[in-house]
Amino acid sequence: MTSQTNVISNDLIPNDLFPVIDALCAVSIDVARVIAKGPLGQSLAHQVGENSDGDGQKALDVLADEMFAKALKSTEVRWYASEEQEDAVLLNAAGKYALAIDPLDGSSNIDVNVSIGTIFSIYETKDGAEESFLRPAKEQIAGGYIVYGPATALVVTFGNGTMQFVLNPESGKFELAEKAMTIPQTSKEFAINASNYRHWTKPVRAYIDDCLAGVEGPREVNFNMRWVGSLVAETHRILTRGGIFLYPSDGRKGYEKGRLRMVYECAPIAFVIEQAQGRATDGSDPILNQAAETLHGRCPLVFGSAEKVDRVAAYHDLPEEEVSALFGQRGLFRG
Repeated sequence: MTSQTNVISNDLIPNDLFPVIDALCAVSIDVARVIAKGPLGQSLAHQVGENSDGDGQKALDVLADEMFAKALKSTEVRWYASEEQEDAVLLNAAGKYALAIDPLDGSSNIDVNVSIGTIFSIYETKDGAEESFLRPAKEQIAGGYIVYGPATALVVTFGNGTMQFVLNPESGKFELAEKAMTIPQTSKEFAINASNYRHWTKPVRAYIDDCLAGVEGPREVNFNMRWVGSLVAETHRILTRGGIFLYPSDGRKGYEKGRLRMVYECAPIAFVIEQAQGRATDGSDPILNQAAETLHGRCPLVFGSAEKVDRVAAYHDLPEEEVSALFGQRGLFRG
């Protein structure tokens, strides 16, 4: 493992937060190296247990969690909350930050060589762990993700725009690639797991039905559907090309509030998206105005180009007879 520090330029990163971001980046270089070995290295895709919420843990989930926790111990992070651990962990009693992390989002894609990532959120700490994390998402002071794909990249916001740094394999450092990412507002792509159609609420089905109706429907556009199964990969595509992502609540047991965690996934992704001039809601209301009720609490998530996300919220406001109408009758949504 590398003990390298200063692997990212600090010109655009707040001085107080630089050691934390630098530690995250240093560990991500090691994680990317482990992932790049694929089946040539240790077995990473096999399940080694379950996390506190009953989801399967891959070997690399646990390894990445241990690596990030160890590196962050020497920084100003007091509370470390990981999707892989039941409770928040005290790292540095004198620290002034609370950091939540999904050490390896999309780990089910490890064995098929699809982009996966690390998602993180940072708050100024409060006395207790719960108070530090169970608070409105708009109180984040930093949020972002690292994507491990053809390029390893850090996408991060400190509340003044969304930046992208890319790991240069020649220098071994993250270098600025985009100072102000902006989500394209025109796109013909949407991302949702269509196999769950029968379980969705009527507003979500109506929105997707209208997209699928193509040029003959009220949207008068032929859309393309995308679904990767890796939140980081979906986010990175939408930041780059525009579009919309939906992981709504549905009628299945355990999915009443969606499946994504508010603290580790929804809050930081919403922060990144909103700072790139996009929108992020639970289908109706902004994510950044909400707070998790429990450390591992779930939340529906809809994010992407502002106009598209606002349109989904409008479908939730329609009267029952309009939501249930045939494509051509939803004249409100033409164009």
